Amino acid sequence: MTSAVSTIARGVRTTPELTAGAPLTIGLALVGAAGRVVLPVLIQQAIDHGIRSGQVDVGLVARLCSIGLGVVLIASIAQRQAMKRLGIRSEHALYGLRVRLFDHIHRLSLAEHAEERRGALVGRVTSDIETMTQFFSWGGVAWLLDTTLMVLVAGVMLAYDWVLALVAFAVAAPLAWVLRSVQRRLVVRYELAREHNANFLSHVGEMITASALTKAYDARPAASQRVLQAAAQRARTFIRAQTIGAFLFPSGEVFSVLTVAAVVAIGVARGPAGGLTAGALVGFVFLTYRFLEPVSELTEILDQTQAAVAGFRRILGVLDIPVGPPEPTVPRALPQGPLGVSIDAVDFAYRPRLGLEDDGARALIGVSLAIHPGERVAVVGATGSGKSTLGRLIARLADPTAGRLRIGDVDLREVANDELRTRVMLVPQDPFLFDTTIEGNLVFARPGADHDTIAGAFETLGLGDWLAGLPEGLATEVGERGEELSAGERQLVALARAYLADPDLLLLDEATSAVDPLTETRLAQALARLAAGRTTIAIAHRLSTAARADRVAVMERGELVELGTHDELLTANGVYAGLYAAWIDATAAEPVEVSRSVDLSPTVGGLTP
Repeated sequence: MTSAVSTIARGVRTTPELTAGAPLTIGLALVGAAGRVVLPVLIQQAIDHGIRSGQVDVGLVARLCSIGLGVVLIASIAQRQAMKRLGIRSEHALYGLRVRLFDHIHRLSLAEHAEERRGALVGRVTSDIETMTQFFSWGGVAWLLDTTLMVLVAGVMLAYDWVLALVAFAVAAPLAWVLRSVQRRLVVRYELAREHNANFLSHVGEMITASALTKAYDARPAASQRVLQAAAQRARTFIRAQTIGAFLFPSGEVFSVLTVAAVVAIGVARGPAGGLTAGALVGFVFLTYRFLEPVSELTEILDQTQAAVAGFRRILGVLDIPVGPPEPTVPRALPQGPLGVSIDAVDFAYRPRLGLEDDGARALIGVSLAIHPGERVAVVGATGSGKSTLGRLIARLADPTAGRLRIGDVDLREVANDELRTRVMLVPQDPFLFDTTIEGNLVFARPGADHDTIAGAFETLGLGDWLAGLPEGLATEVGERGEELSAGERQLVALARAYLADPDLLLLDEATSAVDPLTETRLAQALARLAAGRTTIAIAHRLSTAARADRVAVMERGELVELGTHDELLTANGVYAGLYAAWIDATAAEPVEVSRSVDLSPTVGGLTP
């Protein structure tokens, strides 16, 4: 585990906004600290020179008071400006950190998102940065002003009376060891506390997302118990951390009293014979309080500092995760028109272990497949066979662990991300819709598209009647995650979105699953029109899609085990024939026939087994 100092140093390098204008801010802090140091000196002068033989020199004392008033005003203004500048810089730095963290999370590879829970990532952007916000709103200011004051006061104390200064430093020195010892324990406790907090947020997010499921199965007590256990664990770890932190403040108070008592005792013992006047002793006591005052305050904010450091370390941990897939240094352009796909001995593991052969963690093993431009290929297989992972690699949501994947004879690693996203489109099994209107969910697919263009996409795909049947047409609100629409209707919107993007390679990840027959017919019609003139790869469980394709690729346990047309694979009586027979038994007792009006390929017959 890295130290708190190295974490802060690296954090400052990560957030350059924090150091902008730092010299002026530190200068203002020094002026503010100097003002607090001048007052003990003025007090010493008033006692030693303003009071003689029982008589008070009113004029001298008045002049010293006027000087003190001016110094206090100047120091207060300077300190206020330093706090203001530091506060503004802190907010700018945290804003920049939020933006960088949010952008970095979105650029992580598929493998990293599969390993990290969403609640934990949300916790980095919310609670961890909120902890840092609380620290910078007070703790960061205190560290700058108080450490500046301590350094300045220590210098004045040595100049005033080096013997008493050494006495004060010697008595207060063990406090540094106490603080360091407590700090080591705090950093461990707060690191654990932040982990349990992320775990709690993850459970809360999961329960809210699965609210319909818990109600359907009356599983709320069991689901709530998981959240309560996570909350209790979070509370216990925070209590332990705060219990240790509560030891800090009284420690600072105890050492303050001991240090002042030692200074007074040594000073009185030395007396005038030792060259120490009454005014000098009183002034030195005030300086000692000035020196120890920041120590007491810093002990109070040390636990808050450790919480911020723990949050900062977790944020930097996310920023340390390599983004993926990386942009090419010298990108190559893809050829125009439908794109062919070449997959050469591709392996993929969600968390590969270097130097180990761990087939259990590999989602794809030695997959090789060539897809011609304009061809329609269906990828089928049992759940967990790797077909969806293959589609995501083709869309370059992640890079292969081994092997090579090319599109249009160009290695995917050499294609600029911006071009890839416009030429290759993935329609996932459960399309995500934002909580806005249907039009709002489509407009970003083609920036600048007007209302008529978006409506025309539905008409072209044969979905105009469905759109007209909605309450508000394109202005229909879809709700959070599109929950106001059915699963099939969300897929219709996703297909229209893909049409507006106008890709040359279309990836359909089970886009016709879990829908009623009428919606499936609509989807099939829309798919036929969407696929026209494009290379299409359909990843499906419904084998009606496979029967319409030019070729079928069969996946089993991460490997490509069969490749051929629908009729060829049925005749071979292999894995595909078994899947097909099981699908027919599960869908209907009678033979199912595919309408020729929605046939994706005129060379493929019906589905009669």
